[in-house]
This record gives sequence, C-alpha cells and structure tokens, in this order.
Amino acid sequence: MKNKFICPRCKGYLNVSDHIVLTAICSSSKNAGLVFLNQEIGNYSVETNPNFNVKEGEKYEFSCPICHEKLATDIHDNLSRIIMVDNKDKSYEILFSKIVGEKSTYKIIGESVEIFGDHHSNYIDFINLSINK
Repeated sequence: MKNKFICPRCKGYLNVSDHIVLTAICSSSKNAGLVFLNQEIGNYSVETNPNFNVKEGEKYEFSCPICHEKLATDIHDNLSRIIMVDNKDKSYEILFSKIVGEKSTYKIIGESVEIFGDHHSNYIDFINLSINK
C-alpha cells in the first residue's frame, strides 16, 4: 500500500495516483494553478498545466485544494507542511520548501528527522530548534 498524504487542516486526502495535488499561488505575481508533486520524498519532479509557468527562485504559497487553507508551518516562512501516513499507520510531518528549485524536504516524527535535497541545510537549524523545544 502506498503512503497517504493528508491536509493538516481538513484531513482531506491530497494524493491521486503517484502525485500529491496542491494549489500554488506565486507570492509576487499572483500566478496560480495546480501542482502535481511526486509522492517519493526527495524526488523533486513537478507537473503543472503548460500555461501555469513556475519560475526558478520564485516563492509559492501552497494550499489544500479541498479546504483552500494555506499549508504553512510556524517553523519558517519558506516551508509548507503536509502529513504523510505510511503503510504501518505511522504519521509524519513533511515540510518542504516553497521556493521553486530549492530542494529542501524534511520527514519528521517526534524528535527524529530525515532530510532530503541538496539545499536541506537552508532550514535544518530551524527544524532542529522546533523539535527540541
């Protein structure tokens, strides 16, 4: 069984097939659309509508396509948050960068953190501070 990805606000399911479906709005240009993120943590391939042009370095606010709430976290303004439930019913917080091209993802359960991506060091100090409170 595959992992389930869930909105932390409404608890709605965000994954379809092999993708996590989110709404994205560019912070500066208000360019908006749906994004399909790969479910494999650390795989940064993204699919969008060909008319929804995401640009390297731009910051996007991600929202749940069900309840429309922002998927923000208090840890850092550049990170979004969803929940992953594995095939053993363990729940993890998944934090990922809102910046296009920035490969920073964190899989958190309790005080344990798995880090992914070339740019993980950008936020690891904030992650460590938050879990060691």
